[in-house]
Amino acid sequence: MKGVRVHLLRHGQVEGHENKRYNGQGDTPLTPLGQRQTRELAECFTGCKLSAIYSSDLQRCRELADQLAAGHNLQPGYLSALRELHIGDWEGRPWAELQADYPDLWQARLEDIVNVAPPGGESVQQLADRVRPVIRTLLAAHAGEEVVIVGHGALNRVILLDAIGASLAQVFHIEQDYCCHNIIDYSDADNAVVKRLNG
Repeated sequence: MKGVRVHLLRHGQVEGHENKRYNGQGDTPLTPLGQRQTRELAECFTGCKLSAIYSSDLQRCRELADQLAAGHNLQPGYLSALRELHIGDWEGRPWAELQADYPDLWQARLEDIVNVAPPGGESVQQLADRVRPVIRTLLAAHAGEEVVIVGHGALNRVILLDAIGASLAQVFHIEQDYCCHNIIDYSDADNAVVKRLNG
């Protein structure tokens, strides 16, 4: 397979960002700053030859995908498989409240972030199982091309960890700021180099 360059992006700043809580798969809107970040990041791709744009189907990602697509005469592919980690019953709730209501489960998740899931949600392992086939499919479809994936904090971390061959247990050892830009060069589905991280 010819190499594929993936521009892995995160959505802009969202409402409630100042509070420690899980947004999960809720459709949390962007702040005015998040909207500006989105415009500025999209403008950075002017002149870049993109073959495809894929995005989570949540609105905070779609806004960036749509602006990128408008500048490249492309139609984004919106994929539910690229959604954020499903946080279940914990969605939208403050961390302090969760620690009080679920002390044992909260601690268990801290000790095994890979396999322990919140009630009604998914574990990091289940997130990885969801996204890995999608990445393989996209790589096979775009040999020799440059593509964009617009995703979320935890989702992007899983993709990056797989790219460098690191354990999912390190998922929160990588930062993903709002509207960050990562670049991954894949020589094939199992071999990649991270050229840019959290840029």
